[in-house]
Amino acid sequence: MNLADLFYPLGISIPEGHSELLIDSVEYDSRTCTDGALFVCLRGAFEDGHRYARDAYDRGCRAFVTEEPLDLPDDAAVILTDNTRRMLALASSELYGRPAEKLHLIGVTGTKGKTTTCHMIYTVLNAAGIPTGYVGSTGVMFSGVRSSTLRTTPESSDLNLYFHKMLAAGITTVVVEVSSQAIKNDRIYGLKFETCVYTNIAPDHIGEHEHPTFEDYRACKARLFSDHECELIIYNADDENAAYMLENAASLAAAVSIKDESAEYYGCNLEMWRDSGALGVDFSMRCGDSEYHVRLKTPGDFSVYNALLTIGVCRCYSVPFEKIISALADASPIGRFEVVDALPYATFIIDYAHNERSLREALTVLRGYGPSRLIVLVGCVGGRTFSRRAPVGSAISELADLCILTSDDPGFEDPMEIIHDILEGFGDRDTPFVCIPDRAEAIEYAVEEARPGDIILFAGKGHETFIVIEGENRPFSERALIRAAASKLTSKA
Repeated sequence: MNLADLFYPLGISIPEGHSELLIDSVEYDSRTCTDGALFVCLRGAFEDGHRYARDAYDRGCRAFVTEEPLDLPDDAAVILTDNTRRMLALASSELYGRPAEKLHLIGVTGTKGKTTTCHMIYTVLNAAGIPTGYVGSTGVMFSGVRSSTLRTTPESSDLNLYFHKMLAAGITTVVVEVSSQAIKNDRIYGLKFETCVYTNIAPDHIGEHEHPTFEDYRACKARLFSDHECELIIYNADDENAAYMLENAASLAAAVSIKDESAEYYGCNLEMWRDSGALGVDFSMRCGDSEYHVRLKTPGDFSVYNALLTIGVCRCYSVPFEKIISALADASPIGRFEVVDALPYATFIIDYAHNERSLREALTVLRGYGPSRLIVLVGCVGGRTFSRRAPVGSAISELADLCILTSDDPGFEDPMEIIHDILEGFGDRDTPFVCIPDRAEAIEYAVEEARPGDIILFAGKGHETFIVIEGENRPFSERALIRAAASKLTSKA
């Protein structure tokens, strides 16, 4: 597509002499630019893309979208705009044939539960014969293939490329995790979400480079329901901020609840279950005059909420209750309370819990399953999270029987310094702990330490497949390490 054809539908004029410049990709990272690229200069929390325009030019790029004049040779086409992030979304959509307009988009937002709810929806719709894709914190999935992403919600140009590829593969529906940063930074600008889902909200992602206040964070989340033309909202009515989220939405809404019998989808008679190497919850789901029994392979009340939201969404796509319930029984989200089958006498769980709130919730839920001992392996990210560390120590020392303190992306920081900060939160508690800075060694220790009836929570990494040490992303699979340690232990026995 030439530059003029790309921008004509957007009502933007092209600098004289550059109309026929061919464009085959839209980039925001100068390192990915080649001949045929359109480089869009984005301003971020730490970097300014305008500084890298010359690098993009030197790599062959000759078309630029910018918020300020650039000092480039005359053969460069420079298009000025007041918002390059929005232009990135519009230009990439145009280049790939406006793929989102040909898909049924489902947007899921909230502080917790986004990933699991998306995975449940993805699992059920595909099981029902509706070709569905997924974009979120555990990557991009469609047609049986999974690839990784750097962000929960990718940049708009990446999203449009994924949508383009999904359409080519026959996908009709896509479920997208929508983060507050994605809304704030216009990564979903211009997208219409047919169905939107609200899980819950609590103070999180508040800081110098994220949201200045909880109110700002909450307001960003609410924009999904008011600014993206959604036709139906499925929401957690038990969350205290639900009314705020729906305040400016003009959509139809259906409530889920485990407290209010009048909700469209009501869960009751919750019963936790545990067998060898597995945890879950059974409950009854009432909708109108019908009642169904649901079994999940993930534990806790929050799993019930995720399932009810999934049921609400999938009913919008005319999936029969029986098919939804059957598919939910086999749904096992990646890295979110994921049970790793390793040893028959203990339960190993991988989860993304990485701050005080999420660790308290996770450990409280697991305590409800009556473990012989509740063991937690955890660390904190280096170079930041300074204020998070002592609260993490407070939570785990209060709720766990044994704490294994280790690394979680230490970066350039000394892991023992991070561990020391976590220990500050133990206060006067005498909860047993061990310090093993090398996370792989800590995992092997945890598996060897496991006794009959123990539940061991591996917290912080979740779905991630790398660990950051001294600026390097090193391959790291917690799941594989747990199984390797268990196999080694079994061989010795």
